[in-house]
Formats: sequence, structure tokens, C-alpha cells
Amino acid sequence: MIELDGRPAGEDALAALALTNYGHFTTLLVEDGRVRGLDLHLERLIRDCRLLFDTALDPDRVRALARRAAPVSGRRIVRVTVFDPALDLATIDAVARPRILVTARPAPEAHPGPLRVRSTAHLRDLPEVKSVALGPALRLRRHARREGYDDVLFTGRDGEVLEGGTWNIGLVRGGRVVWPGGDVLSGTTRHLLRHAGGDPTELISLSDLDDCEAAFATNAATGLRPLTRIDHREYPATHPVTTRLAESYRALPAHPL
Repeated sequence: MIELDGRPAGEDALAALALTNYGHFTTLLVEDGRVRGLDLHLERLIRDCRLLFDTALDPDRVRALARRAAPVSGRRIVRVTVFDPALDLATIDAVARPRILVTARPAPEAHPGPLRVRSTAHLRDLPEVKSVALGPALRLRRHARREGYDDVLFTGRDGEVLEGGTWNIGLVRGGRVVWPGGDVLSGTTRHLLRHAGGDPTELISLSDLDDCEAAFATNAATGLRPLTRIDHREYPATHPVTTRLAESYRALPAHPL
């Protein structure tokens, strides 16, 4: 399903998104018509729309359009993308009238396998925004996969651990959960888990990973996923702390879309 403002998306609008690639999005895991952290997804869309387009976004309209792609029962990934087809390289400074593109695809397995990742220095532009401009992150993911890893972990200029291209990283150190700080996109799953457990954020360097007992990735589509390798470091696929954390996440309430 691909709809723009509730109607089939035309070629011109999709071409504008592909060629200009200016906008933002959020990805929802819809289960039986309900979404964990729905308020966080909507707040992010509103915030990013104001930042990128200098205009307000109606959350009720977003929900109404997203519901068209969400099944009453079962699991599905619904992505909401906000962009303005009238903006291009020549008109990027024009008054924006953003539109809402809704796409849907089957949800991944409920329990995806672990990830093996390679670290690389990379700072995303406007890391607090979930931008459609994924080119640099995908290029680095491509390189990592071609070298035998599953994905890439971004680090800062001073070697601090930041985030994955489409996920946040959490660590277990001294029997407790720690979330790396720094300039990252704090995803909805990370936000929900942090506030449920009262876990801190700390600046974590790559060398600090030697003292960690476990590592995991969080993402709205997959929940919590173990990281079993970061560069040369290996971690267990299961750990009592991450098991409890995953159970806590599954127990969090979801809200009707």
C-alpha cells in the first residue's frame, strides 16, 4: 500500500521524494490495531515537521491516514513520511505545504536473530531528526555487510559510541542497563525502556565496551535485538538483564491507532 493524503500516490509525488529527498518519517509496528509509544511517534512527527518545514502537523490526521494501512488484527509495519512534493532544488525556500505518505509492509519475525556490527566514525546531520536522507547510513551498512557484518555502529569524533543507522544501542555493565549518550536520535523503543527502568545515559567509548556483559539494539519494528559482536568483541545472545528488559517491553501497554 502506498497512499498520499489517503489516495494512491502518483508518480510525480514519488519522483519528487526520490529526487529531492527532503522530509522525515516514523515507523510504527501495529499489532491488532495498537501501537506502543504512539504518543512518542506523533510528538516526533510534529517536532520534525516544525523543524524541517516551519509549519504545524495535525496528529489526528496522521492517525486517520495511518489507520487505513493498519489491519484490525495481526501485525504490520506502517511508515508515515512527511514531505512536500512542490519543493525541489530550486524551490526549497518556498512556503512548505507538507503532505503525508503512508506505506505498509509485513512485520518482521517476532524474534529476529542477533546482529554482528562493525563500528565506524560517522555523525548524522541533525541526528535528532528521523530524516528520509538515509544515503550515508545505507552506504556504511552496505560496506559493513560486504565485509561479513550485519550492520554498522556509529561512533563520534572522539570515539564515543552513538547509535546504529536505524537503531539505538543499549549496554549491560555491572549488571545494569546503560544507554550511550551523545548526539543521537532517541528512538521510541529506547525512550520507553529508559523511562520504564529509570536507566541512565552515559558517554561510552569503544574501549568501555570491553567491560560490558551484553549489548543490544532497539528499534520500533523489532523491539529488542541482541548484539553478539561489535568489532572483535563478542557478547552472549541471551543475558538475564536483557531477557528481563525484553519481557518488560512486551508488557508495556499499546494504544489504539
